[in-house]
Amino acid sequence: MLHLTTGRVGCLLSKQAVVALTGSGARMSSHGHHEVSDSVDMSQPMYWDRLDTPLPDRPWKDVLDSTDKSLKQKEKGPWTALSKEEKIALYRLKFNHTYPEMKRPSHEWKTVIGGMFIFFGITGLVVFWQGHYVYPPQPHTFGEEWQAKQIQRMLDMRINPIEGFSAQWDYKNKQWK
Repeated sequence: MLHLTTGRVGCLLSKQAVVALTGSGARMSSHGHHEVSDSVDMSQPMYWDRLDTPLPDRPWKDVLDSTDKSLKQKEKGPWTALSKEEKIALYRLKFNHTYPEMKRPSHEWKTVIGGMFIFFGITGLVVFWQGHYVYPPQPHTFGEEWQAKQIQRMLDMRINPIEGFSAQWDYKNKQWK
């Protein structure tokens, strides 16, 4: 009875979700109104910070404010008149990162190693659980007593006496050669 009630509630919730998603907000965002997300025009030049391409297709800052515009006008004059901070600001208009900043090592490897350890840990727990609850117990033939009897039986039958198992047994002294 409870299963039927849960199914009915799930059906009602799914119908409400469908109605909510087909409302005017979802339709407006899917028909050219850019409230939700913007699409990137891949045909336009893009900016990348990459070591193998030293000059990106476009500058880092496309839209310049008044201070940036005055700095660009000052750039057209002699560079000896520019201060160190102004030269750095001009560089940051064109590029986001310097080469040392791009070469700086990331700490992503810690996340990868941590994820691997979590994966191995969960896998180990699953294997332990299966060994304890899923697989049957080991057969009696794996016991040391059974294996000792089996070895003695093979020696008594003189199995492969030339180069094999029985060739390593000294039958007169009753011990291994």
